[in-house]
Amino acid sequence: MSVTLGDTAPDFEAQTSEGPIHFYDWAGDSWVVLFSHPKDFTPVCTTELGYMAKIKPEFDARNTKIIGLSVDPIDKHSGWISDIEETQGTAPNYPIIGDSDFNVSMLYGMLPGGVAGDPADRTPADNQTVRNVFVIGPDKKIKLMLVYPMSTGRNFDEVLRVLDSLQLTAKHKVATPVNWQQGEDVIITSAVSNEEADEKFPGYKTVKPYLRTTKQPA
Repeated sequence: MSVTLGDTAPDFEAQTSEGPIHFYDWAGDSWVVLFSHPKDFTPVCTTELGYMAKIKPEFDARNTKIIGLSVDPIDKHSGWISDIEETQGTAPNYPIIGDSDFNVSMLYGMLPGGVAGDPADRTPADNQTVRNVFVIGPDKKIKLMLVYPMSTGRNFDEVLRVLDSLQLTAKHKVATPVNWQQGEDVIITSAVSNEEADEKFPGYKTVKPYLRTTKQPA
C-alpha cells in the first residue's frame, strides 16, 4: 500500500514507548507529525529524536502532536531513549511506535508489502526507506510528505514552518510564497475574484493579474 498527499491517513493500533494507542483516538482533533526511523541506535536519528523533544513546545502551541516510529520492538526503545537523553540533553517526551511487525511502515508505504520476519535480522540499510515525515490534519488527511536519506538529518524547523503555512491556508484563501515565514506577506489564491479580494483583503497589491499579495490575515 502507498499513500499520497490528500489521502486519508491509515488508522492503526500499535505499541508505543508510552503504552498502546489507537491512532485516530490518540490524535483526536489535533494535527499530527509522524516521523519514522529505520532502526533504534542509529546516529542521525538519535540527534533528530533529541531535537524534536527540545522543540515539542512549539508543536504544542500549534495544536500538534508528535509521534516517532522505529522498526524495532518497544523493549529496545528504553535503552535508546536513555542514549538520546545522555547525548542530546533531552529525552523524547512523545510516544515512539515499536513497529516490529512492520504494520505501520507498510500501511504508510515506507516498506513494501510482504515484509516479515524478525526486525533484529534487518539492518538500517534494509529499512532505509523508513525515513519519512507525515503531517496529518485534524480531518485525518495527509497534508505533507517528506522522505530523507539516511545520511541527512531532517530539518524540523522547516516542518514547523510548513505547519504554520498549512494551518494558515486551511483557514484563509491564501497561499504562502517561497521561503515564507510567519508574519510575512502572503499570496491571494486564484479562487478569489478581485471583487472578493477587495472585501477580504483591502489594500492588497497586484503584482501581476495572477499574482496578488496581501498582509498575512489574522
